[in-house]
Amino acid sequence: MPEPVTIPIAFFEFTSDFERPVFNLWIDRADVIQAIFDALMPWNPRVDDMEAITTGKTSEQGFSIKLPLKGVSFFFGPASCKFTRDNINWPAAEETVAILDAAILALTRSAGVVLGAKNVALAMHLQPKSVSFTTLLLPFIAPQLVSLDSKQMTTAATVVKWADCKVTIDGSASIANALFLRVERQFPSAATYEEIATRVKEDQSNLFRVLGVEEDQG
Repeated sequence: MPEPVTIPIAFFEFTSDFERPVFNLWIDRADVIQAIFDALMPWNPRVDDMEAITTGKTSEQGFSIKLPLKGVSFFFGPASCKFTRDNINWPAAEETVAILDAAILALTRSAGVVLGAKNVALAMHLQPKSVSFTTLLLPFIAPQLVSLDSKQMTTAATVVKWADCKVTIDGSASIANALFLRVERQFPSAATYEEIATRVKEDQSNLFRVLGVEEDQG
């Protein structure tokens, strides 16, 4: 039987580099900010939750708009954009897609931005109900390594990377007796957000099956 787990922390991240830099987004971006603010009106954006980022490298500077009640942050600069949402779950996936789509559509239409590849990451901390998290990690660790010391293993990490995907399984640094799971995947620029959500959900299901866990809905 799969081990029941709770998910106390989970977040989603979307990033995309532009096909070519748009330097108005670094210097003269008032019209773009207005367009994005207006597009996010259904989720009640506030002026006080907007911030110009003026430190770091040029590619790191830009503008950030947050929706605190939704756990959403959207950043854009002259060369890329980034969307994050904290405390995510699949029942809220439709809303997440709607917010992301509204922000990206306003950015591309108002600034003439063309997105390159779409990169997404889903990360979560999984807390088992009845076993130690190291029990779940053990099948992924080479026995030769575990046998190097007679003491109890305290944590371990496994990272596997493919051409367009990366999976990290680790001990959580934030939650006691928990795993940290992160899956990153790159999609072509033409991929729809619905296609992305479907594949990410499939990735999660496959990883839960491999780990031998299931979310405790109780």
